Amino acid sequence: MPRYDAILFDVDGTLIHSRPGIENTFAYAFRRMGLDPADIDLSRYLGPPLRWSFAQHFGTDAEVERAVDLYRDRYAREGMHECSLFPGVKELLARLKEAGLFLATATSKPRDVVLPILEEQGILPCFDLVGGASMDKSVDTKTAVIRQDLADPRLAGRRILMVGDRRDDMQGAADCGLPAAAVLYGYGSRAELEPWRPVCFAPDTAALADFLLAEA
Repeated sequence: MPRYDAILFDVDGTLIHSRPGIENTFAYAFRRMGLDPADIDLSRYLGPPLRWSFAQHFGTDAEVERAVDLYRDRYAREGMHECSLFPGVKELLARLKEAGLFLATATSKPRDVVLPILEEQGILPCFDLVGGASMDKSVDTKTAVIRQDLADPRLAGRRILMVGDRRDDMQGAADCGLPAAAVLYGYGSRAELEPWRPVCFAPDTAALADFLLAEA
């Protein structure tokens, strides 16, 4: 029997290579807000919540919300299509489903944003639960997203693991009392993830599947 029977997946940098769409959309929003994206390390914002990311550059809530609106408009039109699955993701999810594991997402993307992406990439049917942030501030951190997932009665009593590629994923899991596995093929580095003591470091999706399906 595998050591976990429910897996919460981050999406960007864990299942989907979304860097082109995210960085292009951030660049668009920053330009529209009067900043030169060439002066900004856009890779910092691959994973964290949108409002937190824009708050690093704009001092008022109104400016942050304006930047968020600009980002979401362009992302819905173009950015969401500028992505692809990481190699082996379909095989990973198929192996986990065949083994009977409960699969959910825990993404900083709003649920209404991530649903069409998962559908376009052909992996939506793999998930028993699609968990994500809210469009407003009510569920706006990875910790809040994971807590929202855990409120689903289907997860009661299960042995749950969070899988992600950034410190937000590790911190969200820790805040909710969950172990976490770190993937090294995404956007975070081992140095970023190591302080959180993840239960494994997966260099690719095949290694991740082997770990998740290993018997306890």
